[in-house]
Amino acid sequence: MSVPKNRFKAALAEGRLQIGFWQSLGTTITAEICAHAGFDWLLLDGEHGPNDLRSLRDQLMVVGPSKTSAVVRIAGADVVAVKQVMDAGAQTILVPIVDTAEEAALMAAAMRYPPEGIRGNGAGVVRASDYGRRAGYGKAANAEACLLVQAETVTALENLDAICATEGVDGVFIGPADLATSMGHMENPKHPEVQAAIEDAIVRIRKAGKAPGILMADEALARRYIELGALFVAVGSDVAMLAQGSRALAARYLGGEGDESGGVY
Repeated sequence: MSVPKNRFKAALAEGRLQIGFWQSLGTTITAEICAHAGFDWLLLDGEHGPNDLRSLRDQLMVVGPSKTSAVVRIAGADVVAVKQVMDAGAQTILVPIVDTAEEAALMAAAMRYPPEGIRGNGAGVVRASDYGRRAGYGKAANAEACLLVQAETVTALENLDAICATEGVDGVFIGPADLATSMGHMENPKHPEVQAAIEDAIVRIRKAGKAPGILMADEALARRYIELGALFVAVGSDVAMLAQGSRALAARYLGGEGDESGGVY
């Protein structure tokens, strides 16, 4: 039994657009439903979603049999977290708030076994190797590892060329919300200054030979980013679809615009 081909990594290397969908609810049910919806990739969110290692593993299990690739976002630039989610079966990892080339290089090393990296080797007992039944897993895993880093601060944009030049980085994801906050425009990622920075970053990332990515639910903006060269674009989320869809349905029958409290007390 060979190591599975990382279809997502191959698509980015070939310059093929990958359309994705965010998974923030942390459940296998929504992950399984969305895995068969037709998206190229799903983001399993371990940063802001209520996930732990077990829930991420379980979602990887239900997404695995589908034609959709799983991308796991960890909570931060953590070597141990990289090792654990890879052992659970992740091949593509998204790391938030990577501000420097040094941080990107550390994450690239964390994803790979020596001598290319520093990943701890427990291949004989983990899900990624089918619990030791995948012959040659340790040697083949490095080649299929795909690292995406998030540039979402002013500092990251200042260091963007160096981050893109880092060996082992496959793509750079622009985080509109955090970038807007870093630029002094909290809750306003559509501010002209933020949009100019995003567009410039997409062009620079693609020019550097790496894949640009972003999450954008506004269709006009999403298509604009694709025109500029973005290759992995998430166009919505499970939370937004449920929150907005349920509110709109209630309003059609009950009138009004729904409960403004957000349900958090």
